[in-house]
Amino acid sequence: MIARPQKHSLTLRGHRTSVSLEREFWQAFRDIAAERGQPVNALAAEIDESRGTDAGLASAIRVYVLNHFRK
Repeated sequence: MIARPQKHSLTLRGHRTSVSLEREFWQAFRDIAAERGQPVNALAAEIDESRGTDAGLASAIRVYVLNHFRK
């Protein structure tokens, strides 16, 4: 069973923001960042820069995680 989303703070280009993701997505996101040898904030900033204005950051991270594990 998936738990309720957990809110975490991130710093993107010097600005603090919070993102709510399910625990499983947070863990997968951390694993991907570690695999790439970069901090979570850096990976989040990359995703933030590449997302369109139609998608929120949390949604963009979920899609990124999904696509990563589909490959």
